[in-house]
Amino acid sequence: MLDVADIEVFILIAQNGSLSATARQMNVTPAAVSYRLVKLEKYLGTRLFHRTTRRLTLTQDGMEYLAQVEPLLNEIKEVSSAASRRDELPQGVLRVTMPASFALKHITPIMPRFLKRYPQVQLSLALNDEIVDIVSQGFDVAIRICALEDSDLIARRLAADHRVVCASPDYLSRYGVPKRPSDLVQHNCLALSQQPYWTFNGPQGLERIKVKGNYVCNNGEAIRDATYAGLGIALKATWDVAGAIKQGRLCTVLDDYPIANSTAIWAVYPSRRNIPAKVSAFVAFLKEHFDSQPHWDTLVHNPIGAH
Repeated sequence: MLDVADIEVFILIAQNGSLSATARQMNVTPAAVSYRLVKLEKYLGTRLFHRTTRRLTLTQDGMEYLAQVEPLLNEIKEVSSAASRRDELPQGVLRVTMPASFALKHITPIMPRFLKRYPQVQLSLALNDEIVDIVSQGFDVAIRICALEDSDLIARRLAADHRVVCASPDYLSRYGVPKRPSDLVQHNCLALSQQPYWTFNGPQGLERIKVKGNYVCNNGEAIRDATYAGLGIALKATWDVAGAIKQGRLCTVLDDYPIANSTAIWAVYPSRRNIPAKVSAFVAFLKEHFDSQPHWDTLVHNPIGAH
């Protein structure tokens, strides 16, 4: 039978390039290491290494086998580690960083329930719209609203992050309703300083509009409040304005031209290996909460004239 321990030895030999170095690392004899390698090669029916008096180098079969089996072995270890920690009690200080606006609306209100469920966790929240290096700054988890980029961090998707173009009924009654994205150049657009262009999915494909207005800010809450006040048209996340749209304080426009957007709401943490129970519990709690709620998008279709 195939022995997982033989595969582990094979991977170590490939990393070390030496039977003796592997034996020292494992605190066993070189003969024991050689025995496991020979047993694995016999099982597979192929040579995995070219042997010289100085060093072992992988054969072509060995390189292909290593590329296939190393990630599988990591998965086995991860599953085994998770199973061994299943009964571990979440406890200790849990440091989390997250965007302030989103946190105050959707996360801090449910944290008492989390702490009642896990009373041995001490929660430390940092509400900060800046993206911080969670490893160097010692955070266990970050909540991020972004298009996920390649990194060494592990991410779990919590919810969608859809955007709509909206304005107050008063603004639209005074200045008219844009019928197509190009109409926005005639309107006072309230934009985040990092979003000078709004991109739409139209019948002819992507349509990118450079917006302009008399109010630019790097804070989404400030833009939202100016939109409530009837200052102009804004591009807002549904998680931020769904309630106001449902109440009639805001109306959506350009509903036939959905915003092109690849962002989502993620829980990000440093490593898949040996995840502390407090981290697993926190991420699972948030995922459970967001999965159980009606999505914000179900509340946002309120074109002008609906009220």
